[in-house]
Amino acid sequence: MGKENIEKYSTRYALFKKTVGFWHDNIYYRKVITIGSENIDPDHHLIFAPNHQNALMDALAVVFTYSGQPIFLARSDIFRKKTIASFLYFIKMLPVYRIRDGFSSLKSNDEIFHKTIDVIRNKNGLVILPEGDHAGFRRLRQLKKGICRVAFQAEEAENFSLNIKIIPVGLEYTNYRRARQVLTVVYGKPIEVSEYHQLYREAPERALNRLRERLSDEIKKLMVHIESIDDYEAIDELRSIINGKYSDDIKFPKLYRDRNLISKLNSLKNTNPEEFGRICSLSLSVKEQTKELKVTYKLLEKKKHPLGWLLAGIAGLLATFPLWLFGNIFTLTFFAPPELQIKKTKDPQFHSTMRFGISFVLAFIFLPVYLILCLLIFSPWWLAVMIFIAIPLSGLFAWNYSLVLRRIIGGFRIRNYLRNKNKNYLTLRKNHDELISLVSEMKDE
Repeated sequence: MGKENIEKYSTRYALFKKTVGFWHDNIYYRKVITIGSENIDPDHHLIFAPNHQNALMDALAVVFTYSGQPIFLARSDIFRKKTIASFLYFIKMLPVYRIRDGFSSLKSNDEIFHKTIDVIRNKNGLVILPEGDHAGFRRLRQLKKGICRVAFQAEEAENFSLNIKIIPVGLEYTNYRRARQVLTVVYGKPIEVSEYHQLYREAPERALNRLRERLSDEIKKLMVHIESIDDYEAIDELRSIINGKYSDDIKFPKLYRDRNLISKLNSLKNTNPEEFGRICSLSLSVKEQTKELKVTYKLLEKKKHPLGWLLAGIAGLLATFPLWLFGNIFTLTFFAPPELQIKKTKDPQFHSTMRFGISFVLAFIFLPVYLILCLLIFSPWWLAVMIFIAIPLSGLFAWNYSLVLRRIIGGFRIRNYLRNKNKNYLTLRKNHDELISLVSEMKDE
């Protein structure tokens, strides 16, 4: 499938999406939480507008939480090589040309614009990342006018009959760069472009600005948006300290808890700036002290670390050590090699993209090899298949095994701090408890 018929349904793409989606939803992420799917009507002419913080993973977040075959607009420089361009067209991406690509290349946008009309008319769903480029901050930046211009010009080309709806999308990652994190995707209520038709006829620029402002406001309601630049680090860290334990909560996702926390902090900054400053100061202190003492927020949440529980944990790890060894076939094959390429990647927001992409390609190559080897080595066939299935399952077990091991080591470390009355740890405990108390009082206001 090429650029000419990119809006047509593709069985090959559907199969590819299912395969990559399984790796994305079940292996790379430990959980994908989707909220607001009821706001998407596939019979409407839709443009999706997600915030952009994590390179290609932002696009994939929409691909694998929306059942259709949406088309994406991407910067043209990644289409320069023919082989890469062919693949990008196959995964339903279209190039957008900018002045930096050469003034003459801007003429190519006319062709792309007509193709986007085909996409919208065909009800595929067009995905435009309205910030233009990515940045690793939990903050919505100034939106570009491009998404609004595409919507209005598409309507104008069809005599304002399409009734295009823009779906604001909020994306949140518990961690941008690591594997086995939680991804939350929130689809907001659609914005009716028709509400701005008359204004666009009278004053196009005013309509563009008005729609852009509306879209910006709606996206901010769906994501973690930290407005403050000066206090960004403290507020961002406070989310992990206070709400980290709720990362896997589906009924009331951490994203909503974070938004509530930030809202309270914004109010406190106006009503009691001294207490707000104290909370920010404690947040940064706790962050630095936990790093120095090699403890985690989860360990700090527990007042006691019983020796019996720690010893039982060690016994469990020893008993399952062979399974951990077996599981490393999976982790070393698929998750270790990407680290070599990541070291060469300067932009940290591409690290997750590299981990996901390389690990999937390796899985695509090696999993069939492992299946063949299992069938050749083990008999009967059903035993071979069971051992093959055990490879990824044991790999995920090995990942969790390492987490439990670190928690047990951390528990012994804290017991040692307490036994020796380590002053730095006692200070950390005092600061952490005060921080929790101040935030609890803030929430009760």
